[in-house]
Order: sequence, then C-alpha cells, then structure tokens
Amino acid sequence: MQPRDQQPASQLPRHRFVFLTLPNYTMIALASAVDALRMANRVTQREVYEWSLATLDGKPALASNGLSMSPTVAIEDIGPANIVFVVGGILVEQAVTPALLAALRRLAQRHVALGALCTGGYALAKAGLLDKYKAVIHWENMSALREEFPRVVFSDQLFAIDRDRYTCTGGIAPLDLMLHIINAHQGRDIAPLISEQFILDRIRNDQDRQHIPLQARVGLFHENLIEAAALMQANIEEPLPLDEIATLVGVSRRQIERLFKRYVGQVPTRYYLDMRLRRARELLLQTAMSVMEIAVACGFQSPPHFSKCYRSLFGHTPSAERQFSRSAALSPP
Repeated sequence: MQPRDQQPASQLPRHRFVFLTLPNYTMIALASAVDALRMANRVTQREVYEWSLATLDGKPALASNGLSMSPTVAIEDIGPANIVFVVGGILVEQAVTPALLAALRRLAQRHVALGALCTGGYALAKAGLLDKYKAVIHWENMSALREEFPRVVFSDQLFAIDRDRYTCTGGIAPLDLMLHIINAHQGRDIAPLISEQFILDRIRNDQDRQHIPLQARVGLFHENLIEAAALMQANIEEPLPLDEIATLVGVSRRQIERLFKRYVGQVPTRYYLDMRLRRARELLLQTAMSVMEIAVACGFQSPPHFSKCYRSLFGHTPSAERQFSRSAALSPP
C-alpha cells in the first residue's frame, strides 16, 4: 500500500494517513480514499502523502467482498500519523470490541486526529469520541445511531469535518472527502487534476447530501407516506397540490401532514420544495442549462422566486452557486 520509492528523511511526505480496517469493511470506501492520495502524489510529482493499513492485531482484515489487503500493521505499531481513519462496513457492531475502543481512546489521548469511512463512525461514537461533534455515517445506520448516541450531531452530508474529526459516508464519498482535504493542503489546482484522472464529473463538497431513501427513514409500514413522496418525485416539473396528492394516496390532507411532521420532521410542502431545490442544484452543477430553464424544469413560476427559495436552502443564489463551482475548479491556489 505504501509508495515503493523510499525518500530521504528530509523529503518524507508531509501527511501520513492510517486506515484502520475493521472486519467486513467496505473496500470501495477504502480504495476511494487511498487512490485519491496516490493520485495526489502523481499529479504533484512529489510524495506529499503516505498511507498504511492497520488492524487491531496486525493481521489483514477480510473485507465484505471476501478480499483482504496488505501489508497491514498492528494499530499500536503505526507510528506518527496525521489522521487515523476507521474503515467500517457491514456488521460493524460485531467488529467493535472493547480492545478496539481502548485503542481508539489511546489515540485520542495522544491528540491524533480521528476519522471514519462508511460505518467506521460507529466505533468512534461507541468510544465516546464523537460526543458534541458533527458527524456523518452511512444512511442505513443513521436512524439507529441517532437514537443510540444522542450526544453526536449526525448530519446527512456526504462528509463532515469538525475540528479534529473527519467522518464520511460510504461508497465513493471518501473520494470527495480526500479531495477536500487535498484541496486544503495542496491548493485548488490539484483536486481538479485528480478528478480528471478519475473521470469524475464534479467534486462534491460538504454541502452535498447523501441520498437517504424515505423508506429507510420511516420503515416499511408507512405506505401512504412513501407513496406520497413517490408522487412528489415523479412530479418535479409540474408540482401537484397537496390536496391532490392526498386524494391519490387515499387519505386526508391533514393525515398526510401529520405523517410527514411525525416521521420526516417537515411539513409535506417543505419536503416537496426541498426535493425540487435539490434537483435544481444537480442540474445547476451537472448541466449547461440556464437558470431560467432549471427554474421551469423544477416547477418554479419565475427565476426571482426560484432564486429566493434556493438561497434560503443553500445560502446563496443559483448564479452564485454555479460561478463558485466553476471558479473552484479553474482558479489557481
């Protein structure tokens, strides 16, 4: 896993990351993070990053796809590290042992920055190391962990950086987290070069949200709620009135409002509006459509109304969003 070419001591990498792999960890999350660092070294033509894998006992952990990666060292033998990332996957509760929790707490006592990929945040939360921190975890685990760890400020963002904690959801989202870190370390011209190598359409930031299916939020037993949300999703360009949605679902408007308020935490009209605005943001960042065209495609009667709603949710206007996205990709550090 480490770069093969050994450098003189004076030229050692400035940043060293350790990935603590748990049994049944998600390999795509690990690979997305590590390859971003590898590509940073390549495009800068310097060994600016070094990385290594660790487990509790030094033996390679088996990933959820049945494969393992090496070389791997014991967590107690990792040496100096800028950040230690816990990489989780399926059955994470079984992987978090008292010995693992003790090892993580020792790292925190040494003031080592800690991070987590996919479900690795469960281990940090269980160790009490995310209390009063904003944190991110895969959406499948979020609802249960919010109940189990009320002192952790869980967010539905793709990733979150809060002081010395770096947490991220799974899949390829660790790539976005690493590009964000690389951007902070190396300047804004390096991350776009990496994304080009990986044929990445755009670099997502910490304002992007992981998609959490409504069914995952509310469970399987709220068919009326899920059906209402599906109708909203299917009618973005021409939004349906709430009364019509209720009629199509076969319940009263008041009942729909109660269901959304109780299980989603929003009134249905707000949920519908946010859905349309998130769709608008995707079009804004991923297409060349004009702001007017996007407004119409997402069911807004006028660009001023669209701009006002967009700014209310995202903190800036659609035009400013697009301008910032382009300048971030093109501007020198």
